[in-house]
Amino acid sequence: MARRACSRDHRPRRARRQAGGRNVGPMCGIAGVVERAGASPRSRGDLAALAQRMADRLAHRGPDGSGRWEDVDAGVAFAQRRLAVIDLSPTGAQPMTSASGRYVIVCNGELYNFRALRATLEAQGVRFRGTCDTEVLLGAIETWGLHEALERANGMFAFALWDTRDRTLQLVRDRLGEKPCYYGWAGSAFVFASECKALRAHPAFAAPVDRSVLGSYLRFGYVPQPWCIYEGFRQLPAGSVLTLGPAMRPATLPEPVPYWDARVAVERSAASPFGGSPEDAIDALDELLRDSVRLRLESDVPLGAFLSGGIDSSTVVALMQAQSTTPVRTFSIGSPIEGYDEAVDARAVAKHLGTDHTEVYVTPEEALAVVPELPAVYDEPFADPSQVPTLLVSRLARQSVTVSLSGDGGDELFAGYNRYVLGRAVWKRARHVPPPVRRAASRMLGGISTTTWDRAHTFMSRVPSGARMRTPGDKIAKLVDVVGERDADAMYVALASAWRDPASVVIGATEAATVVGDPTAWPALDETSRMMFCDLVSYIPGDSLVKLDRASMAVALEARVPLLDHRLVEFAWQLPLDWKLRNGVSKWALRQVLARYVPTELVDRPKMGFDLPIDAWLRGPLRDWAEGLLSERRLRDDGYFRAEPVRRAWDEHCRGTRNWSYRLWAVLMFQAWRASIGDK
Repeated sequence: MARRACSRDHRPRRARRQAGGRNVGPMCGIAGVVERAGASPRSRGDLAALAQRMADRLAHRGPDGSGRWEDVDAGVAFAQRRLAVIDLSPTGAQPMTSASGRYVIVCNGELYNFRALRATLEAQGVRFRGTCDTEVLLGAIETWGLHEALERANGMFAFALWDTRDRTLQLVRDRLGEKPCYYGWAGSAFVFASECKALRAHPAFAAPVDRSVLGSYLRFGYVPQPWCIYEGFRQLPAGSVLTLGPAMRPATLPEPVPYWDARVAVERSAASPFGGSPEDAIDALDELLRDSVRLRLESDVPLGAFLSGGIDSSTVVALMQAQSTTPVRTFSIGSPIEGYDEAVDARAVAKHLGTDHTEVYVTPEEALAVVPELPAVYDEPFADPSQVPTLLVSRLARQSVTVSLSGDGGDELFAGYNRYVLGRAVWKRARHVPPPVRRAASRMLGGISTTTWDRAHTFMSRVPSGARMRTPGDKIAKLVDVVGERDADAMYVALASAWRDPASVVIGATEAATVVGDPTAWPALDETSRMMFCDLVSYIPGDSLVKLDRASMAVALEARVPLLDHRLVEFAWQLPLDWKLRNGVSKWALRQVLARYVPTELVDRPKMGFDLPIDAWLRGPLRDWAEGLLSERRLRDDGYFRAEPVRRAWDEHCRGTRNWSYRLWAVLMFQAWRASIGDK
């Protein structure tokens, strides 16, 4: 049952105000279609109706209303499903036409700095009819052009812009990839949408699964940008613009052009390191974090935050509460399973900060009941097991608020993952051992079961028995597996992989090209920074943000991510690695900021992650479900996976020889997804 906890105000003595503002645009689902010249003519209204049918597949993203627009002569139609966050007047409706009539936009997202942009535009003579941020975005595009408008924009968004004069479509996605956008050709029609389920609503959609992309999915547990699970379709890369001109022919996909390049931003920031002392850097980081959070407090509907009690979410909540005159609403999920309960830590942080805290303890049965829903929620194969608690905490928050802030991004920016700490330590020692010796040792030790490693760790470790470090045997076994890699880059790829050799598992496939698979595309920095870069451009948009967007929007909850403000990203890369990972302590700089608001002892604990015991569940309550999807006959009949390696992993997992839960979860989520969509 839910518990609420409030306490007196422990915030720093600074100016405080009510969190909330007005007139940020709606979160929603968008869809559209462009028929090329020469296609069969449609009667007036048919194209708009088609776009609306596509958008209606996204009703969960926008249950509060819908809108559509079409230009029959140009063969283009836009549609939107709206989640009412602010400005419900007709002037905020979408699709929206610019003041001159040249541009039409349909947008999913928020322009956080729209007030400052509006003031600048008004000083230049621009006049506005309403008060929403989408109109400001259109005004900026008309006044400065798309490129400059995007350079000035601070927000999360995916939008389509139609130029009625040039008959050109442009698709745009925010810098870090917070909001999704998929596109491709369905017959003679170019189609785009927030999720693939809307693309499948087009009657000409007939794309098969892309087996090379399936290989990449099997490696990472997510579909990496710019790929889509469907052959011939793509997801727009973060920070890029795709332009479809009038001469573009069906089946030809133009190349997206970046307006913000993560590698360029990282290299530029690293080449201009912060010039002050560590104390100066903490001051600057504090102010930047406060401003990032402040911008994301704009809302005309109830607003809150996810709180796990860890460094990242606690920092976000602390800075929210420091800028609010009333208790911030916070939400956490508890688990009765030992080693997986973060609710106690979240409750302590909430009590100290004085938030209006709600927690729910979820039984294993309640968590397991979510599993059948996952394919429909995530819409593409997606295999991060923390998708379950993310969906559960989103449902909890949605009972009280419409907008929730999240702490995603802190691990990637401030070196928080175990792979940075352990990988760095292991490679520092292993690099001096000849590769053949390392490979031989890896093969020899690789036969030791994870339960044996668990017992050895308990015997040798100074950490008391029962401490909350999860599955040390699994971590040791994985490090043993990767220590034989040729260099640190290859070791990172192995650490980031569920299946190390997907081509041996997926029938008739290699792997689609990715940034992670091409170390020549990584910046010339130290090994740990290169790992962090790969997570920034692949794991964040492919896993973290997909997990958050689909889970929150499935329940019509808008999620905002202050730690991924692009200014904060660029600043973090100006800090020396030693200010992030210091003496084996991760996220040092972020911890120093948090210590100004929350006593260190409340958050100084081993990293837990937002996870569930999938490994044990696959051997227990999920075993029959998994066996049905992984049976040798099912695998052979479906024709996507070779039965032998999958069945071998399943057998070893069930016997407890190895914990292959991540490998198996990736296969299971694909199998369940395929079953959920049928032929489409």
